[in-house]
Amino acid sequence: MKAKILFLALLLGSCHVFSQQFKGKVFNTNKKPLENVYVYNTTSNSHTHTKVNGEFILDNSKVGDIIEFGILGYKKINLELDSDDLSSPKTIILEMKSFLLDEMVLSNKRDPLQTIVRVDLDKKPVNSSQQILQRVPGLFIGQHAGGGKAEQIFLRGFDIDHGTDIALSIDGTPVNMVSHAHGQGYSDLHFIIPETIEKINFGKGPYYASKGDFNTAGYVDFKTKTYLEDSRVEVGIGQFNTFRTLGMFNLLDKNSTDNAYVAIEYLETDGFVESPQNFSRINIFTKYRTFLKDNSSLSLSASHFTSKWDASGQIPQREVDNGNITRFGSIDDTEGGTTSRTNINLEHSKVLKNDVSVTSNVFYSNYNFNLFSNFTFFLEDPVNGDQIKQTENRDVFGFNTQFKKKTQLSNTPVELTFGTGLRADIVDNLELSHTLQRKEVLNQIQLGKVNQTNYYAFVNSEFEFGKFMVAPALRLDYLKFNYNDYLLDEYKTFSKSQVVVNPKINVTYTPNPKIQWFLKSGIGFHSNDTRVVATQPNRKTLPRAYGVDLGTVWKPTSKVAINTALWYLLSEDELVYVGDAGIVEPSGEAQRYGIDLGLRYQLTDWLYFDSDATFTKAESVDDPSGENNIPLAPKVTVTGGLSVNNYKNFSGGINYRYLGDRPANEDNSIVAEGYFVTDANISYKINNITLGVSLENIFDVAWNETQFATESRLQNEPNPVEEIHFTPGTPFSAKATIRYTF
Repeated sequence: MKAKILFLALLLGSCHVFSQQFKGKVFNTNKKPLENVYVYNTTSNSHTHTKVNGEFILDNSKVGDIIEFGILGYKKINLELDSDDLSSPKTIILEMKSFLLDEMVLSNKRDPLQTIVRVDLDKKPVNSSQQILQRVPGLFIGQHAGGGKAEQIFLRGFDIDHGTDIALSIDGTPVNMVSHAHGQGYSDLHFIIPETIEKINFGKGPYYASKGDFNTAGYVDFKTKTYLEDSRVEVGIGQFNTFRTLGMFNLLDKNSTDNAYVAIEYLETDGFVESPQNFSRINIFTKYRTFLKDNSSLSLSASHFTSKWDASGQIPQREVDNGNITRFGSIDDTEGGTTSRTNINLEHSKVLKNDVSVTSNVFYSNYNFNLFSNFTFFLEDPVNGDQIKQTENRDVFGFNTQFKKKTQLSNTPVELTFGTGLRADIVDNLELSHTLQRKEVLNQIQLGKVNQTNYYAFVNSEFEFGKFMVAPALRLDYLKFNYNDYLLDEYKTFSKSQVVVNPKINVTYTPNPKIQWFLKSGIGFHSNDTRVVATQPNRKTLPRAYGVDLGTVWKPTSKVAINTALWYLLSEDELVYVGDAGIVEPSGEAQRYGIDLGLRYQLTDWLYFDSDATFTKAESVDDPSGENNIPLAPKVTVTGGLSVNNYKNFSGGINYRYLGDRPANEDNSIVAEGYFVTDANISYKINNITLGVSLENIFDVAWNETQFATESRLQNEPNPVEEIHFTPGTPFSAKATIRYTF
């Protein structure tokens, strides 16, 4: 018996000696901690990821084991453990490199589509706020107010208007504006300086428990850089009196573990239209990150944005056809506006003693908006015209918190995520008025105050069954709507509240590192405007959307990635608040279904091809066939390009986008014509100086960026006419830039 006890003690002692923990931290060459680095013991198959401060602890390690460190954008390294590595924490330095597609390995633990977008962003960096959303596969945008108004968005058979069916955020701060003066979910991304964006996460469909209001067609999250690799100054000059300057400056020593920088952007242009846009915009953004004594991280960011512009407005096709105006002319060039936004965001990340990771952010935004438009000219008022003013002053504040824990359930690896948060909007002087020459108010149509709050909680679980990952989730949202109508003689608060619970489940199957299958299903919603739901109890408050996706990501070779998805989405009621008229337009149930296709090909280390195509059918469920088209819903879209990345100091590429013909009204008697547009850019780096030229619409195609079937009447017309009204797309144009880094 004594011999057995002695043998057992020696065995346990040897396990302690020969199987230990390997600890350390991972930094880049600038001594910045790297989070989410994959640390893999190729001998024992144990693995972990680095924490927010770069720290890692890897179990089941012993002398002679080979440890692999890898993360996208950095060169992988392998380390053979010796006794010194196990006796004290090890410092690992990873060297930055360009993203390459062959680094993408399919697994249940990582969404390959997010990796694809990261590669795209590295190969095709953005240099305008319009290009940010275009990095999402299958997403189209259109501008129809001189660059100052939020873009019109198209995705998965939706004309999303300015954000009704897509949830947008940056660093946890929501972009969508609920109960906005111009339209529900209005999302103006012009406060983002594109060069500050480090990562874009996206998802299509209502399948994500962390996303709530407006997440029906999908969501897009932007993440800003925590530090700058280099400071830079850039100046760009282009046609149509276009000028842009950018400054991005590190505020601390590069070798400091703390990070701080500031970015300033100024842009002005008269545009390619005959009436000068007199557009100008200024952005400033600053961010500071530090590591606290408890190894948590704290980031504080602040930004301010303001812009002003004049706009030519949408023009009727009949006036171009009869030669009264050109494609770049106008009927009423007194349109335009001003807008501003100030953001403050505090982010905190920490790993608790029980290995629960906690991430939180607290945000505040102040937002001002003034827009003058005239879509119908003299339809309603044959003397003064139909110009309207939409204005608001808004404060938004709230928080988001997520807790994550990895554990085991009957030997099944499980990751649990619990989240909670609050958003509150206080919108004063929310106004819609009939105006003249942007100076005189002829009639106040709406004027009031909105108080809207949204509290949410969700739980998401991921069960790993070998090659399967099953992720059921549940989300609860509570919304409270209050409205005070200032045009009433008596003070009265109109109020309504509603709770909605939405289940979701995602399943992935990864039989090998070359292919992954996924099945996603879930329910989402978009809220209706407070002015509607609070004053009209019979209206839908939170119309739901029910969706399902079946798809695959396939890597037939290390340099090729192909993604496909078949999908279906049923919308309960596409209630949209029409801010231009102060009314709501219910359209009943609608269904959309289609296929998404994507191809990525890393031809060489410096040559990269990408292309995405979508084919969609969108129709009303309640209307008869032939009269059930959903106006402006895209049917076919194709985007792609060929990019050169740092080949003998040259970078650049050629990019194309195609939007097919689509119905502009329910019976397709009016058609919004499609277009195919090609852009190109090239740059050459000489030491610290980079010279660049960008060309838009290189084949000078005559195309319409946005189109609407609108009933209007001109001043000399006895009767109104319904037809296509459009804003022209940019003709051939060129811009030159020079950048200096230091």
